[in-house]
Amino acid sequence: MELKQLESFAAVVECESFTRAAEKLFISQPTVSAHVRALEEELHSQLIIRTTKSIQVTPRGRELYECACGMLTLRNRLTERWAKQEEQVVHLGASTIPSAYILPELLPAYRRRQPEIRFDIHQSDSQGVIDGLLRGSFEVGLVGFQGQEPSVEYIPFYRDSMVLITPVTPHFCRIRDRGGITLEEIVAESILLREQGSGSKKCAQAYFEEMGVREEDLHVTARLNDQESIKNLVAGGLGISVISAKAAENFRRDGRLLTFPLPGAQVDRLLYLAVRKNDFLSDSVRQFLEFAQTFYVSDGETKAAQERHMRGNLCDGCG
Repeated sequence: MELKQLESFAAVVECESFTRAAEKLFISQPTVSAHVRALEEELHSQLIIRTTKSIQVTPRGRELYECACGMLTLRNRLTERWAKQEEQVVHLGASTIPSAYILPELLPAYRRRQPEIRFDIHQSDSQGVIDGLLRGSFEVGLVGFQGQEPSVEYIPFYRDSMVLITPVTPHFCRIRDRGGITLEEIVAESILLREQGSGSKKCAQAYFEEMGVREEDLHVTARLNDQESIKNLVAGGLGISVISAKAAENFRRDGRLLTFPLPGAQVDRLLYLAVRKNDFLSDSVRQFLEFAQTFYVSDGETKAAQERHMRGNLCDGCG
């Protein structure tokens, strides 16, 4: 017994006609007849007596009609209530950098414009967010790389750069004062890296590969899945690391870390808004996507200009 069968049956009873029931439901008359026939076969009972001029509902048909009306009413109330709730909630998945450093800027600004909106946020690494998006756990993902999933659309919205971070020691202060660090000096140091599913890890890996440095050539002290832990450990002297400039800014500003441009070239990457292709998006989600795409456009720079700027000088493998 399916709701669509009950819906057809109830429409026949109310319209007193299979033809008018089909018109009401915008389906074919044979489909309505097939639904009613399937119910009668399943319940082993005649529900409607058909004549050439009219229909007559049997006692069991009348009993089923009352039950069907109750079930359909409950369904309609539930879907209407959920629709109203979902219109006010944006379900987000965010990788480490967007979660910790982008959303604290983006969401308060958006709520000032749309104060009725609520957010349901799940944090993971970029691959975890993409996997959750594919499962339907949320509607929008904020990730640090562009995956290969054909059913996901990736929309660039923020340009970040990667920097080297070091503890504030006399050794690294001397390197800073002389004007910068060399690749050979980086390779000689102990280094902390992110986990494999991280966009930051992919970008750092792409940089070292471009510079001809294999990961096995590095002195990897630890691998972590938390950006804040990496910063704290580097500040404590465990090693150096390559992380997002956005993530490093607060520790650099407070004097807890030194930051260096990576030798060889400026290493930039994009952060992406990820959505399922051809998916139904509520008005709240679409408005949030539009807001996020324009939030970081600098004054006087058009969105088209920003997109042209974004396409240049990106690290391989980061999108």
